[in-house]
Amino acid sequence: MTQKPLAEADPKLIRPALADLVAYEPGKPVEEVQRELGLERVVKLASNEGQYGPFPAALDAIERASLELNRYPDGGAYRLRRALADRHDVRFEEVTVCAGADAVIGYVTLATLDPGDEVVTGWPSFATYVIDPVKAAATPIKVPLRAHRFDLDALLEAITARTKLVFVAAPNNPTGTTNVRAELDAYFDAVPSHVLTVVDQAYFEYVDDPSYPDAIEEYAKAGHRILVLRTFSKIYGLAALRVGYGIGSEDVISAITKVRRAFDVASVAQEAALASLDDSAEIVRRRAANREAMTLLKRTLRDAGLDPVEPAVANFVFVEVDDAVALNDALLHRGVIVRPLGSFGAPNALRITAGTPDEIAFLGDALAAVTALRPGV
Repeated sequence: MTQKPLAEADPKLIRPALADLVAYEPGKPVEEVQRELGLERVVKLASNEGQYGPFPAALDAIERASLELNRYPDGGAYRLRRALADRHDVRFEEVTVCAGADAVIGYVTLATLDPGDEVVTGWPSFATYVIDPVKAAATPIKVPLRAHRFDLDALLEAITARTKLVFVAAPNNPTGTTNVRAELDAYFDAVPSHVLTVVDQAYFEYVDDPSYPDAIEEYAKAGHRILVLRTFSKIYGLAALRVGYGIGSEDVISAITKVRRAFDVASVAQEAALASLDDSAEIVRRRAANREAMTLLKRTLRDAGLDPVEPAVANFVFVEVDDAVALNDALLHRGVIVRPLGSFGAPNALRITAGTPDEIAFLGDALAAVTALRPGV
């Protein structure tokens, strides 16, 4: 039965700023690939998710919270905000908790940007840094990376009187590289005072390089105008629950609160995040496991003739190839989901997550089959 389309809206209804906007395209889910291609086993190495699920204490908290799913969550996420404020030794009013760190990005753009304002970011990088400003009819200024890392000097040069936000991803998604303390120190010494710098540290817990700074401790508390992002989606294994947070000055957090949805973070997400905060031993274990997985992943890729960008400090690698579309499609048909990066500004590259040893072995077998059939792909 052919369904009749619903009546279209008046052409003037949709804001012109959205006309050329390309919506964020998430990685394909496993079930979709199994359904479309008829595959029994599919491994997802596309979305930089952690290797493991929630912490044991988080699973217990989720079970308890599920008994109250008929109740709306605490809209202000009071207990989680209080715990995060205590953890980072900042004021309660300097913490916002939202449905993922990307939600904080959306809310800070909504709170700060008017049509014609500018946002500066490195590129290629996380697509939301560009998509969300366009939603507000602001102008994103995309500064090319240097050696696959944010060129902080070039970012400074791109700032004008119209610039309100600068996004700095440390580590950068999708390249997996990061700027180090000396570079960020120099940036913050030079950035104009009218700019709010948003430092995205979504992969903070994975990095064990001593030259990598804690932006909350070293820049927020030092008096710089900054909003620092963190998330429970990665090493904490709570990606499906959508919970992240930002640390910034009270005026910025208050503005975010005004545009934030009333019940942004589900009760189970708040409780799972709370239960995860005190298990530092599990963070250490997962960081070590990720380090081993990254070593194995890079060796597997090099064995297949690929050259991942170094130094990759998070839980994924960036690989430039001759034909990213063809290689992505070939891997997909062998049950491996990786991330093509056209929407991130890198059409000739793939991003591959460090999964479990078994998943990486499955990737290796798929790569061997692909390169045997299509040398040079």
